Amino acid sequence: MKLILTCEHAGNNIPDTYKKYFNNEAVLKTHRGYDLGALDIFQYLQPLADASYFSETSRLLVELNRSLFNKQLFSEFSNSLSKNEQSEILNTYYFPYRTEIEYKIAAYIKSKQQVLHLSIHSFTPNLNGNERKADIGLLYDSRRKKEQEFCKQFKAELLKQDPNLNVRFNYPYLGKADGFTTFLRKQFSTNYLGIEIEVNQKFVVNNSTNIHHALFNTITILKSLNHHF
Repeated sequence: MKLILTCEHAGNNIPDTYKKYFNNEAVLKTHRGYDLGALDIFQYLQPLADASYFSETSRLLVELNRSLFNKQLFSEFSNSLSKNEQSEILNTYYFPYRTEIEYKIAAYIKSKQQVLHLSIHSFTPNLNGNERKADIGLLYDSRRKKEQEFCKQFKAELLKQDPNLNVRFNYPYLGKADGFTTFLRKQFSTNYLGIEIEVNQKFVVNNSTNIHHALFNTITILKSLNHHF
């Protein structure tokens, strides 16, 4: 089994060419600009991966975790750009990132390998005044039984590492909603598991590394158990 680790919202960088469109720099430092703490977790887990990819371009320039048809592909800052400028953004930042990962998965599967893809994200503890009641969310497609079974194993092992964690399935988002893993499931109907790991950003505020250790140990154990799925 090959482990691919990705982090689509690792940073809040805006290339110089487009900075003039982002007059509200403060928003780039919020959860809207990037997934706070996700890069730290990704880098901590990176030694476990057979291949790893991350992007530090802000999701407010282009949303790497959305399909081309999604209205959230471009934000209110980049949505007003000309079609030529948007095409340039897609060709420079969107397609290279997603295509490289897709090709790597295809190469592994072609060589008779099975692929576990863990996409690392974080979520804001409060959204529009509503408290998110979870520490970690495991997002998967409930129609894919192997993904469901893997996430059950993941939760059970994670709670062995830290019984106090509140781990929820398909929360705060649904795993079958539009996203990169959803796209990849359509490309690879077999030998591919696409799981999004969502970590509450309160751990970033509290500078807690316990969550890093728990995830690292859990993935290490599950890799040894799931040579074939």
